[in-house]
Amino acid sequence: MRPLRAGASASRSGTRLANRLGPASVLVGSFFALGGCTERAPEPVRFALAEPELFADGGALTDAWADFDGDGDPDRFVGFDGAPSRLYRNDGTAGFTDVAASVGLQVRRSVRSSAWSDYDADGDPDLFLGYAGDAPVTALFRNEGAGGFAEVAGKVGLLLMEGTTRQPAWIDFDEDGDLDLFLAMRDRENRLFENRGREGFTDVALELGVADARRTVGASWFDTGDGRLDLVVANMNGDANALYRADARGFTEATDAEPVRNGGRAIGDEAHGTVRPCVVDYDADGDFDLFFANYGPNGLARHDGGGWTHVAEEVGLAVESRYDTCAWGDFDHDGTVDLYVNGTVGGGTHYRDWLFRREGGARFVDVTPMEILELASSHGATWVDFDLDGDLDLSLAGAAEDGMHHLLRNLLRPEFAWHSLQVRVVDGEGRATRPGAEVRLYAAGTERLLGTRLVDSGSGYDSQSDLPVHFGIPGGQPVDVEVTVLVDGGRATVRVEGVDPAAWQGTALVVRVDREGRLVSDTPR
Repeated sequence: MRPLRAGASASRSGTRLANRLGPASVLVGSFFALGGCTERAPEPVRFALAEPELFADGGALTDAWADFDGDGDPDRFVGFDGAPSRLYRNDGTAGFTDVAASVGLQVRRSVRSSAWSDYDADGDPDLFLGYAGDAPVTALFRNEGAGGFAEVAGKVGLLLMEGTTRQPAWIDFDEDGDLDLFLAMRDRENRLFENRGREGFTDVALELGVADARRTVGASWFDTGDGRLDLVVANMNGDANALYRADARGFTEATDAEPVRNGGRAIGDEAHGTVRPCVVDYDADGDFDLFFANYGPNGLARHDGGGWTHVAEEVGLAVESRYDTCAWGDFDHDGTVDLYVNGTVGGGTHYRDWLFRREGGARFVDVTPMEILELASSHGATWVDFDLDGDLDLSLAGAAEDGMHHLLRNLLRPEFAWHSLQVRVVDGEGRATRPGAEVRLYAAGTERLLGTRLVDSGSGYDSQSDLPVHFGIPGGQPVDVEVTVLVDGGRATVRVEGVDPAAWQGTALVVRVDREGRLVSDTPR
């Protein structure tokens, strides 16, 4: 394994800019629940279908968002179980237009995996797909701008002829500045493709110790606090999950992380398993916890420094059913993260969905509105501000014939919708995003931590995005934005101070960090 280095990332704005190069320890601020300091009662939970006829068709297996045309708003790829895939271009107030046929993405396969990322660092996102059925079972579509998309998997070493693919995750695991690809496999050993530039991609999973042969469907990469990106994989049919810790030689499966291994459900029971692991700082203490969307009771493993503790039952999230995905986001802008979990579909049964809001204390409350309960959703779920009004909308996919791929507009009152900030972390040239980077928000001029987010371009079972991270900020107060990237086995931290969220309505604050972990800035907004 190469010596670990950090990829670049960069910034665009702020009142003052600061650089910090620190050790592997996590910067932690005290938790300050802004929602508890305002006397505003919880907002009504209201959503409305956006263009319901356009998004009405069922059989939708994958849902992936990115700004493929670079016009500043997120676009949507939807893969189906054999029907032609769709690429919905976001045309703002004019709505969405399916342009898949005209750009070369109208795929007539059963699309089981999809993931956007700028693998070639040319400034626009490319799309990886995994198929079920006949060979080949993978494809990589390079974004060529006005020329549409060109399929290049065979040219770059990502063409697989057999296997059942599940979650792809783009990640710079070796910190050399380019994006590598992890691919979960449902029926054989997982793959880890190292990006070697002009040489293409090479599978190094076996060499580095992550060729897990268990029945994997989900995966996520994050730093557990040692300055290197670690891997958690979610396994089905009773197989234990795994946490792989990175070192200078490769990866070693942790034996001291039982709450991660079982994910809150039974090991050895074929009816139980984990579908998606979500990395989230649910308690706003500055480090990342793990939520598990399970067949069985859902799990939540709180990270307590060196260990993990099951807390799903005590916070009200250990609801037993069959779940496909988890999606965390502050949809009501009260300063705490909320959780959407969708039930799967199988044997003619649609298992119900849940929208949990954290209200006041430590517990989560079911606030699922009827407009969500009435939908036959399963598989993909993504929080995305598609209309750029500041709040998070909900994108769903339904795999059954009576399913759908609806987009639900969040009807949070406009005076609260703009109390938010989106942050995008990219490389030193302002191009590829930096998955694995950590973004923390502080009350301006203080060390009072308001929230933590992970830049994640994988993890979601049948849902994935290349989107900015989103923070709700009650009152819309000025904040300091802190970004942490990994550099040579350590952690480099940069800070953009005095950011006014109101100045970033309808767009994202872009933070660029170079290969040495230094902030790159252009004209402040």
